[in-house]
Amino acid sequence: MITVVGNLKGGSGKSTVTFNIAVWLAMVGETVVAYDLDPQSTLSDVSEVRAEEGCEPSIRVYRARGDIVERLTSHQGEVIADVGALDLAGMKEALGVADRVLIPVAPSQADIWSTQRFVNIVAGVEPTQKRNREVLGFINRADTHISIRESDEAEEALAHMPNLQLLQARLAQRTAFRRSFSEGLGVFELEPGGKAAEEFGSLMSLLYPKLARTKGRRKSHAREDT
Repeated sequence: MITVVGNLKGGSGKSTVTFNIAVWLAMVGETVVAYDLDPQSTLSDVSEVRAEEGCEPSIRVYRARGDIVERLTSHQGEVIADVGALDLAGMKEALGVADRVLIPVAPSQADIWSTQRFVNIVAGVEPTQKRNREVLGFINRADTHISIRESDEAEEALAHMPNLQLLQARLAQRTAFRRSFSEGLGVFELEPGGKAAEEFGSLMSLLYPKLARTKGRRKSHAREDT
């Protein structure tokens, strides 16, 4: 499956999400490669940090070189691509072969407007090879204070956005995501029992339900063996 993670506006956290998904997939035993198609190259940077620190499993990240369509479709297993608006042509090529487009959305009116434009771009790119492409959105960097309603308002806007399916999962604006990313780790590696890891696990259970159930069974068996 080819999953493209993107949005037009910077600061949505797409590289952090892409990296964590790639590490999670590798940890549950899936064959996974990642593509950094954003000229800012943040995904490439964090993968280099992970390699320098000797973290396992290692994550293979390719940069945008050559025929993007040919490269994305040449792999077995899971392919996840981080796309950015600075390379609009490359973004559209990736969208054309995507089985799934995942859109992290920060809770602000500007991000909602940007997301609507991005969804319109996705809708305007014809899927290749008769792919049944999903377009999924979720709130990322959500407010953690209960009195702030901006995340609820943003989620409601996404729920009514045409051509977008809202995922009922949120990743909050937590220090653990920034800390783990700076160290080349998935948030679930840095703080396995923390709130950020729990939130990310909920997102994975929606994106990869079979794999998440398998991971849950492994944890249960591990506890029984101790």
